[in-house]
Amino acid sequence: MATGLDSDYLNAGLDRTQICKIEFREKGDATLESNFPKVLELAKKYEPEMTRFLRDMIAIPSESCQEEKVILRIKAEMEKAGFDKVTIDPMGNILGTIGHGKHLIAMDAHIDTVGVGNPDNWQYDPYKGHEDNEVIIGRGGSDQEGGMASMVYAGKIIKELGLEDDYTLAVVGSIQEEDCDGLCWQYILKEDILKPEFVVITEPTDGKIYRGHRGRMEIKVTTKGISCHGSAPERGDNAIYKMAPILSELRALHPNLKDHPFLGKGSLTVSEIFHTSPSRCAVADSCWISIDRRLTAGESGEYAMQQIKNLPAVKAAGAEVTMYTYERPSYTGLVYPTESYFPTWLIEENHPVCSTLTDTYRGLFKTEPVLDKWTFSTNGVSIMGRYGIPCIGFGPGHEDQAHAPNEKTWKKELVQAAAMYAVIPSLYVRRYADKMPSNTENLMKIGQ
Repeated sequence: MATGLDSDYLNAGLDRTQICKIEFREKGDATLESNFPKVLELAKKYEPEMTRFLRDMIAIPSESCQEEKVILRIKAEMEKAGFDKVTIDPMGNILGTIGHGKHLIAMDAHIDTVGVGNPDNWQYDPYKGHEDNEVIIGRGGSDQEGGMASMVYAGKIIKELGLEDDYTLAVVGSIQEEDCDGLCWQYILKEDILKPEFVVITEPTDGKIYRGHRGRMEIKVTTKGISCHGSAPERGDNAIYKMAPILSELRALHPNLKDHPFLGKGSLTVSEIFHTSPSRCAVADSCWISIDRRLTAGESGEYAMQQIKNLPAVKAAGAEVTMYTYERPSYTGLVYPTESYFPTWLIEENHPVCSTLTDTYRGLFKTEPVLDKWTFSTNGVSIMGRYGIPCIGFGPGHEDQAHAPNEKTWKKELVQAAAMYAVIPSLYVRRYADKMPSNTENLMKIGQ
């Protein structure tokens, strides 16, 4: 039987969800913590639905620039879960929102995947997939459609328990990350004008909280020559020979790059080599290489480019050093060109955003979280690396499953992530929103 405030609210014509929402706001932090067991219970209850949704996404091939069908499947699930608004922007990213509060919080999952590679290396069909009591196997399970499944059902939990507070939660399904990490968020921040106070990146973290990773660049080095008949090579100028000492100096540069105690060492590798020549019986008149350059703290894009330009062999050959540009159309046909520069980012361990996640983890799971970093790159290169918006990482799956045959994710991690995502916004508003810096001066200075 309803009594006290409950009775008053019922007499006012409010339903149970509306009453929960009002009481949640009025009773404060203690009410939030009292909801932790209910959040975990619902997250576990929705495991079958999350599993089915994830398998539906896996079944839809969604390589970069081919994501339309999986975006529409996500839209249907968001609407079913009760999101307040679901939109698809002109680039093709999907944004589902819950709440109308003043604190804008975003959570991101890129929903494009890489291809399957050699199908013979898969034990199961990469799109039909496979599941047992513990794991789901299929392309995109860990990298990273599992994050989307957990986010959508976190939204459902928020609605069901009335956990809406003075925040607006934006759940983002971003595209083209595998092709050009962060491009989607360049568009979202500059064109959609979405400016969250922080972003949770749901790439796989193996149950840990990740607070950054190295950046990267895609660099092109070109040498020019003069072609002639291969029977008399002295008449020409061989561009491949000009490249040879450059390759040696690049190899020698790698072990001398900067190191960082948390993020690790900068790295460099030559990943591709090409040439032009009138025929196989001619001297090459141009040669160019691609360099995959990973950037640690203290290595900016300009710094890394200048390192290569200063190599004696580069100067002697008159080689051109440039950065690649990405300009492939999205599935909607939109072209949004950008340099292939993806800045390093790292958030401090005592930053309010990091504390939000560690408090949430402790409260839900009654144990201490492990703080770590990704080896690979994420959309954080734009969100925090370019624009200084704080990022933090927590997602289902394991990094070593990314791009691998027989990629899998773990059902228990889908449940844990859904619980985390359901609590993070309210805990942030209650404990840390008023502790956020007015600017990004206390964020670790990367690439300076």
